[in-house]
Amino acid sequence: MQKTIFALVALSLASPLQATSPKQPTVEAVADKMLESDTVAWNFVEGITTEIGPRMAGTEAEARARDWAQAWLNANGFANVKVETFPIQGWVRGEEKAWVVSPFAQPLTITALGRSVATPPDGVTGEVAYFPSYAALEAAPEGSLKGKIAFIDHHMKRTQDGSGYGFAGPARWTGPGLAASKGALATVIRSIGTENHRTPHAGGTSFPDGIAATPAGALSNPDADNLVRMIKRGKPLTLRLVLTPKDLGVVESGNVTGEIIGRDPSLPPVLLACHLDSWDLGTGAIDDGAGCGIAAAAAKGVAAAGQPLRTIRVLFAGSEETGLWGSKAYAAAHKGEKIAVGIESDFGADRIWRIDTNFTESNPALYKRLADAVARFGVTAGKDEATGGADLNLARESGAAIIDLNQDGTHYFDLHHTPDDTLDKVDPAALRQNVAVWTQVTGILANESGMIKPADQN
Repeated sequence: MQKTIFALVALSLASPLQATSPKQPTVEAVADKMLESDTVAWNFVEGITTEIGPRMAGTEAEARARDWAQAWLNANGFANVKVETFPIQGWVRGEEKAWVVSPFAQPLTITALGRSVATPPDGVTGEVAYFPSYAALEAAPEGSLKGKIAFIDHHMKRTQDGSGYGFAGPARWTGPGLAASKGALATVIRSIGTENHRTPHAGGTSFPDGIAATPAGALSNPDADNLVRMIKRGKPLTLRLVLTPKDLGVVESGNVTGEIIGRDPSLPPVLLACHLDSWDLGTGAIDDGAGCGIAAAAAKGVAAAGQPLRTIRVLFAGSEETGLWGSKAYAAAHKGEKIAVGIESDFGADRIWRIDTNFTESNPALYKRLADAVARFGVTAGKDEATGGADLNLARESGAAIIDLNQDGTHYFDLHHTPDDTLDKVDPAALRQNVAVWTQVTGILANESGMIKPADQN
């Protein structure tokens, strides 16, 4: 494991027989070793959270993270390491305060939602219009929220597969825009999260075309609970908000890529994706520093078993959190390029429990090989069709195979987009299990000579 990847590649190129030499470890052996002792992914996430910290899209910190990631990839033997820049609309938060003015005066804990506009410096004040669900807001008459602050109390349920996010997410994704369309001067939501700490969850929101953006923030779950108790007392509730985020206009972001060069450049590559940026409240350890560490460690692990047949490319996408900018830019810049298979790690660092693909029916033999190979790591064979993570636009658009290595999301939304997204929340043993599974799966795919997803041309 101490040899560089370049040395391993050079050996395999010098003599094809060395790739199958008894002295050359198999992918299986490398994966098993990683389960017990790998530190590559840990060193990545420890390094980027310690030396860079929060990496808000389009900021100087994200630019430093790109430089850091390039240096890390080069130091770890990756080839063709480069940055591809693209423009985004920049946004940063400012002052964040909320308090009940009457009848039960007290402060609340809040954070601005991405793309929120600022209040005046001294804030906005309005009567609270309470909506227990997103559906209740949809049913509100047009114009009925004029001069009011909408409060969307849309609970998220804890689930292993993260499906609760799809139910609760609209309150943040489009709730403020819907409230603004009905006249609301501002919106607050219950945080889209599953813990009961006084840690509000950040995240992006949007406003429909033709609807002026309004101030929008997320209350911590305990503060949302408190607000509901006040409302149930039956008295009109007045809230004051001071949110001073700033729109930076057009700023620069970028994607970082690096490769383990395969023996046959005519074969489409295996794409391993994650996103390099993070929200600014925590240090982006689980979202998504760990994911980038897992992907890079797996690529490096496969190379330790000899030069793979296919090239393995890692994509550290930029500016995912504020609008999937990096994934869209990468797909546009590489339009027409074929990808064999795409995998993304962007669901924290807990153990992988299930494997799904989009070729389970069309290539059952390969799917069975993959499922059987990871069963020893506690991973079950899934029946859902894989759709891939947010940063796999190019893979989806090129008709590639997609694999979902599903991590346990039971506690992910306790930390997601909060100040608690920090390194101490990453379990090293679970991180190693991720790396072992990814190495095993990537090794099989990178050495597969045939079509991975027969329904399309790879």
